[in-house]
Amino acid sequence: MKMPHLSAGILLIGLALSSQPVSAQGITGQTAALENTPNGKVVLAWYNAWQKADWDSLTQVLASGFTFSSPLDDHISTTAVKARCWPNAGKFKTWDLQQVITNGDVVVVIADGYTTTGKFFRNCDWFMLKDGKIDAYECFFGPGINFPNSGK
Repeated sequence: MKMPHLSAGILLIGLALSSQPVSAQGITGQTAALENTPNGKVVLAWYNAWQKADWDSLTQVLASGFTFSSPLDDHISTTAVKARCWPNAGKFKTWDLQQVITNGDVVVVIADGYTTTGKFFRNCDWFMLKDGKIDAYECFFGPGINFPNSGK
């Protein structure tokens, strides 16, 4: 990821955390908190699509011009996501949403998960929604944390 984009992502997370009105939930009730808002339902559909390897469901919640970013990808298109990232779909056994922060069309989720092979991973996921769809997604994870394709 290019440094200006990473810095912008971190800045936007900081803004989401500091802006009012903001809602943040404890460890319990995170899924319920998302189920009760339109943007939250879209974010849950994102996680469910990845867990079930349901590409059609995923594309239903993506805005035209959607971009995906991570430490390995810099604002790639839906087509690139399907080629590069989608092979990991279906490898997620569970997601435990540790923290959910919403601020209008921004949703930030810290999630712990396990792959179907029992590997632990942790993501900080930043969603920017527009007109009820995910316009941009940025995933933050660090070295030493297993993500499904790491082979570790």
